[in-house]
Amino acid sequence: MKPPIFDGSGSVPRPSLWRRAIVFFITTLCFVYLYYRLAGAAAREGLSLVGYMSQVFANVDWVPWLLLMMAYSCVYLAIDTLVVTRSLKWFVREIPYRDILPIRASAYIISIFNEQIGKGAMAYYLNKRDGVPGWEVGSVMLFIMFCEMFYLLTWATIGFLFSREALPESFGLIPPIALGAAVFITLWIAFFRGKLLPESQLRDKQLLHAFKLARIRHYGGFFLLRSPALLSAVVVYTVALNFFGVETSLVSMLGYLPVIFFAATLPTPMRAAAITSWVILFPGNEGQVAAFGFVQHNFFIFFNATIGLLFLRRAQRELFDQ
Repeated sequence: MKPPIFDGSGSVPRPSLWRRAIVFFITTLCFVYLYYRLAGAAAREGLSLVGYMSQVFANVDWVPWLLLMMAYSCVYLAIDTLVVTRSLKWFVREIPYRDILPIRASAYIISIFNEQIGKGAMAYYLNKRDGVPGWEVGSVMLFIMFCEMFYLLTWATIGFLFSREALPESFGLIPPIALGAAVFITLWIAFFRGKLLPESQLRDKQLLHAFKLARIRHYGGFFLLRSPALLSAVVVYTVALNFFGVETSLVSMLGYLPVIFFAATLPTPMRAAAITSWVILFPGNEGQVAAFGFVQHNFFIFFNATIGLLFLRRAQRELFDQ
């Protein structure tokens, strides 16, 4: 049996050349910008770039940071699994949380390389173990990814309203973007309810099955289920940043973090776009926040994968001992 994937072709398609070119271009810009800013910060301190960054890393409170991040990863896994469990119950059928947990955790291993392949692995697992059609699981994963963008934008807007005075002027684009997104999702829901373009057959596509079933309460439910992850991240990132020698407030972090998480979704190596965002948002602390962004985002990914290894044997046993 071939792993079910989202396009129905039987394999995971390679990104197109132009998409890879765009990612390469963005990554190059990020690294050039980071080098320029870090070299400038090192020069102000009268140090070489290596000496400057070595000093930054030497001054981090590593033990409390490590304990904090390990706890946060566990909380995130619990919330992430709950979101998947409830979404499957809404649009496919009920599968117990304890049965979703092993594959949700194990998929983090694959997600080191590609988040979409990780979700495809979940679809294959649920298809083989529980007999759930791959296209149904794929539809739920598309619903989750779609809602994730609006959930982050909603919190970015809330953060802007609470901390606009502490945010860069460029964040003033958030309200008009949020307004446009609100109009879009209103039309989106109306379309899948059949009230807009009722003759269109697009809503009947298998991979859009979850959107056809979704009601406003499902979008709201996703926001409520996922929000504890963002709110806990605001606290964790504020405290963790202090371990790197940079102080900020919870209110300011509420404005920053959803935007940085948007940047983290870009498939740039070593989360270069997210690291660059930290440097832009905290001028004067280039070395500290560059180090913070690098270890924070990459540790989160790799420690989640480590948690996945703890569940991998059970996942393999359930998958192959059928």
